[in-house]
Amino acid sequence: MLTVKGIHKAYGAQVVFDGASLQMNESDRLAVVGPNGAGKSTLFRMILGETPVEGGEIIRRRGLRLGHLPQETAPFGGGTVLEEALSSDREESASVDERRSAEAKKVLMGLGFRLEDFSRPVAQLSGGWMMRVAIARLLVQKPDVLLLDEPTNHLDLESLLWFQEYLRKAKCGLLLISHDRAFVNALVHAVVELRDHKLFRYPGDFDHFEAVRAQENEQRLAAYTRQQKEIEEHEEFIARFRAQASKAPQVQSRIKMLEKMEIIELPPEAKRVKIRFPQPARCGQRAIALKNASKSYGDVKVYEGLDFELTRGQKMVFVGHNGAGKSTLLKILAGVLPMDSGERLLGPNVQVGYYTQHRTEMLNPHRTVLEEATDTRRINPDLFVRTVLGTFLFQGDAVYKKAGVLSGGEKSRLALVKLLLDPPNLLLLDEPTTHLDMYSVEALVEALKDFEGTICFISHDLYLINSLADHVLHVDKGQVTLYPGNYEYFQRRQQQKLLEREDAPLPVSRPAAKPTAMPVFAKTSAEDARRLRETQKAHEKKRRKLNAEIRDLEGELADLNGQQASIFIKSDYQELMKLDAAVKAVEKELVAKMEELEKLNEKV
Repeated sequence: MLTVKGIHKAYGAQVVFDGASLQMNESDRLAVVGPNGAGKSTLFRMILGETPVEGGEIIRRRGLRLGHLPQETAPFGGGTVLEEALSSDREESASVDERRSAEAKKVLMGLGFRLEDFSRPVAQLSGGWMMRVAIARLLVQKPDVLLLDEPTNHLDLESLLWFQEYLRKAKCGLLLISHDRAFVNALVHAVVELRDHKLFRYPGDFDHFEAVRAQENEQRLAAYTRQQKEIEEHEEFIARFRAQASKAPQVQSRIKMLEKMEIIELPPEAKRVKIRFPQPARCGQRAIALKNASKSYGDVKVYEGLDFELTRGQKMVFVGHNGAGKSTLLKILAGVLPMDSGERLLGPNVQVGYYTQHRTEMLNPHRTVLEEATDTRRINPDLFVRTVLGTFLFQGDAVYKKAGVLSGGEKSRLALVKLLLDPPNLLLLDEPTTHLDMYSVEALVEALKDFEGTICFISHDLYLINSLADHVLHVDKGQVTLYPGNYEYFQRRQQQKLLEREDAPLPVSRPAAKPTAMPVFAKTSAEDARRLRETQKAHEKKRRKLNAEIRDLEGELADLNGQQASIFIKSDYQELMKLDAAVKAVEKELVAKMEELEKLNEKV
């Protein structure tokens, strides 16, 4: 369907691709990963034909329709939300147009739009809502392959979960760039890593990819260590016996061995540094509280008589549908949005820090990134500041860029760095992972897990939520409900409530008629129960067998990947081709077993 064959691309002296290849088949679901600036978005533009290929070729199946969502806002005409969602280069019949209109409305509502929004001009929307229209337009067009570059950046949690489920069921191929680990894990069955200017494909989700890569790195490190020890022994022998004529043949032999040796180099991996951020001063037991708080926007009441309290050390996430009032509540807590009535009470010695990706006006446009990062009350060592900046994608000379020339995403990252380098004891965070890559998100999660203060946050990133939140506040129609547990506990409670509503007796408007005769299904029910038990036993036996087979295949694949790493060092390309064929065969069988297991689980 889509073949990337030995492509080469460079920008001056910076090589992006050198002999990179990738085969994408029908309905493949692939995540493209690699450090920031490695060339992931460039690959998308080359596939689309927007950026020329300097060597090799990209072959697309005749008639293949590609749909692309860039990171930045896609161009629009002057139409309404619904008109732009329906805009397409294809001519449609009236009946198809009608079906597409219904599909467009369903998609728009899934992404958080209301019925009254359909007639709004897109030009009146914010950049984030424009991106949602762009997503809707792509989904309605139903391309053969979707190329999505950070598609979750402008979605809230509920819209993201709807979008994720829609993509999971969609009958199309997928190439995905995303920092959202949970989103990637839910959608892909293979990961393509951009490394050493080439593309390496690994079966499974991102968690499986990380485990395999860690094993490969361990094997390579072991081979590197052994070789370095061997080199040291040879060099020591040469230096010791070089002057002895009787040892001359052995010395020359070892010199030749060193000259012929293929030197193993450790790959320049993206450095994942565990950062211990400064800790804040301790505050009282109550961090912040609202009493009888009310807030309206015109005639729309958001909160009325709200009571809320946050205690020291809590890590609380706000969840709820779009427009429920999560950001409004966070702004009230931060003191940046006044209430109509009520009290906002700060606990003893509480300092509030508020972060939102749109709150970057506090940066001095004339200072460099490094100057801004060091301009805090707390004095941090320069090396530590540089390390933190590098972790949040300000690497090398980028720290000398003026804040005024930074993009919106770069300004958001810099504002987040400043907050973490001098943290208050109450952090209020609105979508802190937007504009970060996967490794920066991981660093942020580890830092916030170690944070000794209080955190209240809104996020669509399930990895962050599941890793961090110990309390969930559900915001719905001006009412808030606290769940003392993580997000998985909240989801279980929501499911229980749904089941309780479904099991509740229906209201009876008139007495039910008495049956004239006792229905006879005792034998049938018993027979059905017996058959059900037999079916369940068969399914469970089959499931255990499939799980065992999958574990065996994963072990076989890990062994083959390890063999590839050692053969790669020896540059034996014929052997590499044989191993590559074996890897693809095992990958194919593994994917088939996983699909079989998934279908069986759905049956169960």
